Amino acid sequence: MSSPSLLVLYGSQMGTAQDTAHRIVRQAQRRRMQVKVLPLDSYSVANLISETLVVFVCSTTGQGDPPDNMKNFWRFLFRKSLPAGSLGRLDCAVLGLGDSSYPKFNFVAKKLHKRLLQLGASVLLPVGLADDQHDLGSDAVIDPWLASLWEKVFALYPSLAEVIPLKEDEPLPPTYTFHFLDDVKEEIDDRLRIPMDQTVPSQSHPFPARVVFNKRVTELSHFQDVRHIEFDITGSNIEFAAGDVVVMRPCNSPEDVELFCQLLRLDPETLFTLRATDNTAVPARLPQPCTVRQLVESFLDIAAVPRRSFFELLSTFATNELERDKLAEFSSAAGQDELHSYCNRPRRTALEVLADFPHTTAELKADYLFDLFPEIQPRSFSIASSLQAYPNRLQILVAVVQYKTKLYKPRRGLCSTWLASLDPAQGEVYVPLWVKKGGLKFPKEKSTPVIMVGPGTGVAPFRSALQERIAEGKTANVLFFGCRSEIKDFYFKSEWEEMTKAGHLVLFTAFSRDQEDKVYVQHHVRENAELLWDLIAKKSACFYIAGNAKEMPASVCDALKEVFQQEGSVTAEEAEQMLVAMERTGQFQSETWS
Repeated sequence: MSSPSLLVLYGSQMGTAQDTAHRIVRQAQRRRMQVKVLPLDSYSVANLISETLVVFVCSTTGQGDPPDNMKNFWRFLFRKSLPAGSLGRLDCAVLGLGDSSYPKFNFVAKKLHKRLLQLGASVLLPVGLADDQHDLGSDAVIDPWLASLWEKVFALYPSLAEVIPLKEDEPLPPTYTFHFLDDVKEEIDDRLRIPMDQTVPSQSHPFPARVVFNKRVTELSHFQDVRHIEFDITGSNIEFAAGDVVVMRPCNSPEDVELFCQLLRLDPETLFTLRATDNTAVPARLPQPCTVRQLVESFLDIAAVPRRSFFELLSTFATNELERDKLAEFSSAAGQDELHSYCNRPRRTALEVLADFPHTTAELKADYLFDLFPEIQPRSFSIASSLQAYPNRLQILVAVVQYKTKLYKPRRGLCSTWLASLDPAQGEVYVPLWVKKGGLKFPKEKSTPVIMVGPGTGVAPFRSALQERIAEGKTANVLFFGCRSEIKDFYFKSEWEEMTKAGHLVLFTAFSRDQEDKVYVQHHVRENAELLWDLIAKKSACFYIAGNAKEMPASVCDALKEVFQQEGSVTAEEAEQMLVAMERTGQFQSETWS
């Protein structure tokens, strides 16, 4: 058989599947193969019938949903009209990237694998189920899976085994080349313009929303800074309903941008244009020409914990022996525990790694910046307001992420820290954003009650739902809210009290640290078994959970099953089946995040 052309298709929400797809591409390039990589929705799926060798890499989002950039592909592939043997000439493999702390672990990869078999594809090896929760992260599964993949490909195409591969320390050509515009220091107008056309804002055309207010809603003595932020969306054509989410891309801090430019000896004000080395498109959201500052501030994810691929590429530039040996160790399968101790466990950023390897950093060429650093990924937040209560406004509730590791500097969440720094009192501030459908759907029928369990910032979508429902005359609402202390982090207390007084809300609160024994929302779910059974069994109430994915959702589900057993006189197994049935029909919904 002649040498094959490999196609790598990925569905990625946070960039991990994209990074892994590009890792497969680099391995194929080193084997001197013809290879192409694309997000699934940028590929014309009808062409799949004529492909011979494809690797699919996909993550799972939300409650078992495909990532945004493979949704169209997903809909097409699951059409009932597709004939059973339509992919008969295709050899393929599926690699899933997931997190076993979520109930629908790697659901998309498993379902895709099954569907490809149904359509007649020949699957080269079992579906790879990488798990972020593994001590060594996803690579614990990816490494052996890739080794197996290449064995199968070599068996299928023996001519490949005879090819002398490129050495691991030889850098591959960069994706783009930089062309610096010497001595041109013209002013680039990077102000965000409000679009004059009537398009609905999207990832490719976000709307620059003015920050109206940015208030801390936790006591200053409280360990966590939580912000209530409002945006003005007048003239944006943005519409949203309860349960929808707002999406935005953060920027790197000015200090990090300055340090990065110093380490790489780049003048932040220098202008450049980009040219692709093959037929790859230049990133659409980067202006041409662009300043180095704009690139580093709003595009390169220098504050993220770097993946193994970062060290693999960095090692190809190292000329200092000590640094080269260390980078080679971090890039090897045997050195993954060492890499996790150095990088993943203390959450060391890519910028800090560059500072730790000064000789190698000094050797870096700008051309490789796009290969080294992923693009800053968009962040999603549950919308915490309703247009019925606040026309032309959109509000969010954001916990500012900050924590300590063994490193001297506290770790900070890029987006939450950036949002907290935006101060409209210092002058007008704009955030480019867009809205997309969320996972929570609320009942249209006026008579259907809703029961909402939203501890901490998990209450955000339920504030939106309550404002919307009350405006529509839907008053059968129950909310279980939990936080640490009534005086320190009881978000929207006065609003809940007003709704309760008006007879529009039944509220249960759990302040875990305000008494000796910790009290959580699940305790109140158990205590109100009679009320909940009446609402669910007799009035078909919908039950919702939103908040941190750690223990809370499972604990609330356990409490709810106990309610079914106690009040409905059913067995544990029957209670489990009741919850599964509620989830299937949308009577039980959850939106959780890690």
